Amino acid sequence: MEFRAKRGDFLATLYWTQGVVERRNTMPILANVLIEASKSDVRLTATDLEVGVRGRLDAEVSGEGTITVNAKKLYEIVREAPEETLQLKRLENDWLEVKSGKSVFKIVGIEAREFPQFPKFEKEQLSTVPANLLREMIEQTIFSVSVDETRYSLNGVFVEEAGSGKIRMVATDGHRLALIEREIGSLNLDKGVILPRKGLAEVRKLLEGGGDGVVSMGFKENMGLIVKDDVELFMRLIEGDFPDYTKVIPKDNTQVVRIEKDELLHALRRVSILSSERYKGIKMELKQGQLSISASNPDLGEAVEEIDMDYQGKSLVVGFNARYLLDVLAVLETGGEVEISFKDALSPSLLKKGGDDGYLYVVMPMRL
Repeated sequence: MEFRAKRGDFLATLYWTQGVVERRNTMPILANVLIEASKSDVRLTATDLEVGVRGRLDAEVSGEGTITVNAKKLYEIVREAPEETLQLKRLENDWLEVKSGKSVFKIVGIEAREFPQFPKFEKEQLSTVPANLLREMIEQTIFSVSVDETRYSLNGVFVEEAGSGKIRMVATDGHRLALIEREIGSLNLDKGVILPRKGLAEVRKLLEGGGDGVVSMGFKENMGLIVKDDVELFMRLIEGDFPDYTKVIPKDNTQVVRIEKDELLHALRRVSILSSERYKGIKMELKQGQLSISASNPDLGEAVEEIDMDYQGKSLVVGFNARYLLDVLAVLETGGEVEISFKDALSPSLLKKGGDDGYLYVVMPMRL
């Protein structure tokens, strides 16, 4: 195997492998990137068996072949290479030589035969999806995914068809729930699937700065695939049943507050400075024409902020983990109103974005 490639192209493609490679060293080859040189291009693949990525770049290939080498070290070498042209050559005993100008690196590799296979998808299994809407759906749900690995079915975002060309994504950790629906077309799903948090985090990176383009997305057996330009990203779906989320969405919250999103966000940030570091407990007190947000910590002090608003309901005091409110307010678009509806101090509250019927957020109160 031997080829020449532009340093910038090689580095850009290699970048996508860095968040995917296995760090725990359970299998040495999972820390490696697979390099495949064919007639006119080079493909780079990395996987941890749960999430995988493959990118391609143009190259002058003088000898076809494959090899795997440590993904992190190769990335560092290419990043520091002095010249814009790289020459890579496989040596005996699965070593890889990288030349750039007067710099020569020789890296120990592992034979490519041991590298896991990338799943094959046919074109008809993929649907075209607007990149900006998919990115929005991921950003507005992924923060609610559970990080408790004992609750395996909650470690990802649930995706299902919602009819009329709409797709619904739902995530919950048992304390809060985020649900978004957008009209992005059918994904040919017979039933809902659960996409893992790590895979969606890589998809979000892939879609950053992508503008209004489109990506391809599809599912096959227990795998999902996202394709953007020359990068393919696959993930193993989480097995198990996602809980019936419809049961926790409140239907009879009659106390409704409408407030400027940014005003509430900044007030919560200020008040939560003096809340408990671990639980971030704050109180929201509703009274006619006013919302009062307060925090009290015997070790730090106390803070209170009042916001004037149009509220004519009965007085109510509810405790929340401020982080759960800050997380959702931070991912909603700047400006505009949010609507928060309450039932009582012990029942879940419901937050919606003004003018957006396709998004809702449920948050459980906490005792203070």
